[in-house]
Amino acid sequence: MIQKDKKILFVSLGCDKNLVDTEMMLGMLSERGYSFTDDEAEADIVVVNTCCFVNDAKEESINTLLEMAELKQDGQIEVLIAAGCLAQRYREEIQTEIPEVDAIIGTTAIETIADTIDSVLEGKGSNHIEDCNGAVAYGKKRIVTTGGHYAYLKIAEGCDKHCTYCIIPKIRGNFRSIPMESLVEEAEGLVKNGVKELILVAQETTLYGKDLYGKKSLAALLHKLCKIPGLVWIRILYCYPEEIDDELIEAMKTEEKVCHYLDIPIQHGCDAVLKRMGRRTSKDELISIVKRLREEIPDICLRTTLITGFPGETEENHEELMQFVNEMEFDRLGVFTYSPEEDTPAALMPQQIDEEVKADRQAELMELQQEIAFEKAEQMVGRTVLAMIEGKVAEENAYIARTYKDAPNVDGYLFINTGRELMTGDFARVRITGSYEYDLIGELEDEFTE
Repeated sequence: MIQKDKKILFVSLGCDKNLVDTEMMLGMLSERGYSFTDDEAEADIVVVNTCCFVNDAKEESINTLLEMAELKQDGQIEVLIAAGCLAQRYREEIQTEIPEVDAIIGTTAIETIADTIDSVLEGKGSNHIEDCNGAVAYGKKRIVTTGGHYAYLKIAEGCDKHCTYCIIPKIRGNFRSIPMESLVEEAEGLVKNGVKELILVAQETTLYGKDLYGKKSLAALLHKLCKIPGLVWIRILYCYPEEIDDELIEAMKTEEKVCHYLDIPIQHGCDAVLKRMGRRTSKDELISIVKRLREEIPDICLRTTLITGFPGETEENHEELMQFVNEMEFDRLGVFTYSPEEDTPAALMPQQIDEEVKADRQAELMELQQEIAFEKAEQMVGRTVLAMIEGKVAEENAYIARTYKDAPNVDGYLFINTGRELMTGDFARVRITGSYEYDLIGELEDEFTE
């Protein structure tokens, strides 16, 4: 007889797509009668949903599994499960090097989580590593872990781009969209339970629907989601620039619920490096896409990511990228040093860059972007914006909020000075009165005084 009073601790690592998988596993286990804890001292079972996108993520996943393995050795927990990308990619290594792991669940087998834990508790082994191109889990009950006022909506799995530095297609499979009716139903359920902001995610959101409907259908999905009563914001992440089309731009312009915010990973601004990366855009095309977005949607906030220190990147290539960033003036920008991944073409390329050089180039880019970001924050002063309340500042008459320009956990915050009581998830109109580095300062519009 399985004891369902045993408590489960989930450790979700990596990206927001992984977090959605974690929330679905939590939902499936809840329906099976299990309960949860955030305290490892109370946990009987630990599930680590792993990541291995870059070396740092791989190390974090391995170290977390090793830490939990020690708890099992000491008798503090009974069961240890490895799930997700690292589990999919390194099943045999995990079984050999971390024998304390009782079961391994790959990226397309998360629906087996409850049966797996039941099986381990019954004293049976249970690994589930299926083809990474297998069926995508969707339509499952989710336990939202982001506070309840916003949630990620994963609209597709996998990727067909095959950039030379990226391992994702080998661990997440080919691009597979989730049917539109299922996404709308899931979104309606999330909003019914208090979610006011939906953040659309996938390895590549702009290709949504092409495999199911024969054409890109992100705009059509947006139109349907915008009809959901009670939903205030829809934010779109991970749009490959070459796939941004007229229909998407028009949907962003006409649908009030769609935030004027796009995350467009471009990775570099030099044609020679872009070509070695296997990217589908040139520098001139990137400039044209950014220019068009800003012409069509003047208040759009553009976030991007760059990779510095890619194999063969010369000092001249780096200087060209610096000039590109200076001219483009992205609102938000993150820079990663190149991480060679096993089984990727880039890892075998000649002219690998020294780690110190990578770090120096990253620092130069971030210093330049800091100047741009601080200036853009100053330009917000005097504007009135709609903001979502994220929480109260301890022991102060002030609240933390986000504007349409701020995705959770990656962008800045707006600090609102007020003695009024506000609730997390509330929306308020705020007059921006100042800025501090990446963050803004403001007052409620109806309390603002010159």
